[in-house]
Amino acid sequence: MPDVRLASPQGKWILLTTVLGSSMALLDSTVVNVALPRIGRDLDADLAALQWTVNAYMLTLAGLILLGGSLGDRYGRRKIFVIGVVWFAAASLLCGIAPNAGVLVAARALQGIGGALLTPGSLALIQASFHPDDRGRAVGLWSGFGGVGAAVGPFLGGWLVDGPGWRWVFLLNVPLALLCVPVALRHVPESGDGRTHGRFDVLGAALGALSLALVTYALIEAREGSVVVVVSAVAGVAAGIAFVFVEKRRPDPMMPLDIFASRQFTVVNVVTLCVYAALGGFFFLAVIQLQVVSGYSALGAGTALLPATVLMLLLSARSGALADRIGPRIPLTVGPLLCAAGMLLMLRVGADASYVADVLPAVLVLGFGLVTLVAPLTATVLASVDVARAGLASGINNAAARAAGLVAVAALPLLTGMGQEAYRSPVAFDDAFGRAMVLCAGVLAAGAVLAFATVRRLPPECAHPECRTHCGVTAPPLEGRPVRGRVPEGGGS
Repeated sequence: MPDVRLASPQGKWILLTTVLGSSMALLDSTVVNVALPRIGRDLDADLAALQWTVNAYMLTLAGLILLGGSLGDRYGRRKIFVIGVVWFAAASLLCGIAPNAGVLVAARALQGIGGALLTPGSLALIQASFHPDDRGRAVGLWSGFGGVGAAVGPFLGGWLVDGPGWRWVFLLNVPLALLCVPVALRHVPESGDGRTHGRFDVLGAALGALSLALVTYALIEAREGSVVVVVSAVAGVAAGIAFVFVEKRRPDPMMPLDIFASRQFTVVNVVTLCVYAALGGFFFLAVIQLQVVSGYSALGAGTALLPATVLMLLLSARSGALADRIGPRIPLTVGPLLCAAGMLLMLRVGADASYVADVLPAVLVLGFGLVTLVAPLTATVLASVDVARAGLASGINNAAARAAGLVAVAALPLLTGMGQEAYRSPVAFDDAFGRAMVLCAGVLAAGAVLAFATVRRLPPECAHPECRTHCGVTAPPLEGRPVRGRVPEGGGS
């Protein structure tokens, strides 16, 4: 049984390590979008290159995050966490010195691999290290400090882009890793899961990532209308079918298909796809709209969206408690509708947009929508499966959300007629942005209708979320796995 107490020096070092590690990945997910217009200008990159700058990271992260958690269970959570931090920092250094867009995209893909190794390990280390009496408070502090980091991220990213330059958005990860790794090796106890057995589903992970990569390539390059694009699309669908076939037949699949026998689990994951596809598209395009069309600086654009993150930091726990009392159906219906309303309000954000009159109302409505839906979404996912599979269910849900954002970033410019040079033209980008917000709002409304029609009250005996404070906007919180036969306890701040 884990026995480290939170008040002890070792407990504080463990908390610091996990906060630093998770903050590296969380910061990158929130600040890179702010830097995109400057990256495009400095590297003479077209819109497709900017799409790949975002998607290369999400592709490897979404495709490998389930495998990353399994590696930690098998070979040691601290070991895999440290490898992930070092890998992430090395890839960040390569991003920071990239001489052209091609190298930057490749480095971002490598970053995603590091993220897939370190992201599941942060919470797993807390679960495996702290005494049960302190575990809930430790998770609460971890998620709270992570929320503060997420809130600071866009402001910090904008300041770096306007000041030292966009390369420092990536280079900042190197000193964080230099602090994190020695502390982890000295103060964090090693842990694993002795019950882990069987082979790793490397083939399943490879097929899943390949399918996403080929479909993403086809969507981004579809404007060319070439034979290569058609072949990529067909091959991507074929790889997806092969992935399902492999997962169905393997004795130890990465994603056991029988987990989808739960109707509610399946439905909530479809709602997740709707919500995070819209959010992925929004956060990719909104910061470019604010800079290219409205004339904001990178710092101004990053700070403009900050109220949504602050609302999540302050109110997520209360939203989760309310959903516990009234059930998830209403929050999962109202939340997406509020997000849709926020995106429609963004139609007012054009040239010389006023922050107080035009931007802030949209961001506040969107923020309240996120507050309303994220905590109940996670709770419903965990409650839809057996307690022993709660960690797996959360991992699938997290990966689904990231895959949805990946596809949205690839597809929205195509669907809205956004040309390769659109981000250099305020008029062209503004027109396409308006069409994109309407599409995103429609997808959110579809998710709300599905939730209202199908989601039911949670059973009294079920797993509860560990993370009650969550500020990430690219995916729902990644919950950990039960530790040695214990049921995950409700905790957090």
